[in-house]
Amino acid sequence: MPSPRAEPKEATAEGRIADNIVYFARTLRKAGMRVGPASVKDAIEAVLAAGIGSRDDFYWTLHAVLVSRHEDHPVFDEAFRLFWKSRELIEKLLAMFSPVAPDDREKQKPRAAENRISQAMFEGHHKNQPVREVPEIEVDARFTFSGNEVLRGRDFAQMDAAEMAEAKKAIAALRLPFDLVHTRRFKPDAQGRRIDPRAMMRSAARTGGALILPKFRSAREVHPPLVVLADISGSMSQYTRIFLHFLHALTEKRRRVHAFVFGTRLTNLTRQMRHRDPDEALAECSTAVKDWSGGTRIGDALAEFNRLWSRRVLGQGAVVLLITDGLERDDVTGLSEEMERLHKSCRRLIWLNPLLRFDGFEARARGVKAMLPHVDEFRAVHNLDALADLCASLDRRPAAAVDPRHWLQAGGRRAA
Repeated sequence: MPSPRAEPKEATAEGRIADNIVYFARTLRKAGMRVGPASVKDAIEAVLAAGIGSRDDFYWTLHAVLVSRHEDHPVFDEAFRLFWKSRELIEKLLAMFSPVAPDDREKQKPRAAENRISQAMFEGHHKNQPVREVPEIEVDARFTFSGNEVLRGRDFAQMDAAEMAEAKKAIAALRLPFDLVHTRRFKPDAQGRRIDPRAMMRSAARTGGALILPKFRSAREVHPPLVVLADISGSMSQYTRIFLHFLHALTEKRRRVHAFVFGTRLTNLTRQMRHRDPDEALAECSTAVKDWSGGTRIGDALAEFNRLWSRRVLGQGAVVLLITDGLERDDVTGLSEEMERLHKSCRRLIWLNPLLRFDGFEARARGVKAMLPHVDEFRAVHNLDALADLCASLDRRPAAAVDPRHWLQAGGRRAA
C-alpha cells in the first residue's frame, strides 16, 4: 500500500524561516523585483498559515505573494533555486572542491536571470573582499573591445541587474532617423515650386488688389505611422519587458506610434505607453494585459488586428514592426492569409525574431514558413546592436542581409 502524503509541518514564528524569507526578499529586490516590506510581511504570514510541506508547496506559497508581474517569474524561479539550496547547487559546490578531469564539453549558456540573481546574492561577499593591488600594465587598446561594446552585444536574457539598467538607458538614448513621407497636403514654402493661389488672393485682399505678390507652397512631409505588434507569450517572456521599454522610447520620440501586444488575444497598449514615466507605463501595461506569458495564437491576433485596427492605424505609408518568434500553437492555415493582408496594408513590414541569435537557426517551424514569404525584412532583436541597426535602417532601403528570401531559399535547398 502506498504511504499517505505527509502532512505539512507547522511553521512557527520563533524559527529561522522568517529571517530567511526576509533575506530572500532582499535578494529579489536587488535583482530588480518590486518587493516591499508589506509583501515580505504577507509572505511570512502566508508561510505560517500554510505550513511547510513539499518544496513545490513552499515555492508556490512564496510565488503567490511576492510575484506581482508576469515578467518576474524567471527571476523568482532562479532566485528560489539558488537561495533555498537545491540539490543542483549542492552538487555544484561539491564539484568545486573535488579533483575532476578537465571538462572539454561545450559550455551551456547561462539561464535567464541567472547573472542577476548570483550578483544579488553574493554582493556582500564581493564587498567584504580586500582590495587587490593590480600592477599597472600598458596595453595597446587598438584591437580591444570596450565595456560598452560588450554590453551592446550581450543577449538581453543573460544580462544581470546592472547591465539591464544600462541597457534601458541605452534604449532611451536611441536616435530615430528622419524617415519622412510626402503627403497630399501642402504647407507655405518660400522656396517651393508650386504657386499657392489662395495665399496670393488673401495677400492681395489686404491691399485692395493693388499689389499681388506670388506665394509658393510645397508638399508637407510627416513621419509615417509606426505600428508595433509584440508577442508576449511564454516563449518570449525573457525579452518582453525590454521590448516594452523599447516601445516606450519610440512613443516618446515620435508621434503616431501604435503599440499592440498579443499572446492568445490582442491588446492595444497605445494609451498606456503615453505616460512619461516608463515604470508607470509598464505597470499599467501589466494591468491591462490578461494573457501574459501564456500561449501563442499569432493567426487569431493578426486576424483581429486586420479586422478592427488595420484601417485606423495603417495609413500614410505606415511601417509595421512584428516582434515574435513565429512559434504558432494553433493551425497555420489562416496565418499566411492574414500575413499577406497585413503586408499589403502597410508600406513596410519588418519581422523581428529573437531566435536569429542562434547561428544554426533554420526556417523549419510551420509558423515561420507561413509568415516569412510576406515580410520585407527579417531581423534579429536580442541585443542593443540589433535595436540600433533597426532604428538606423528605418530611413533607408533594406540591406541584402535581412532579405527573407535568403532563408526561404536555404530552406528549399535543404528540403531538396
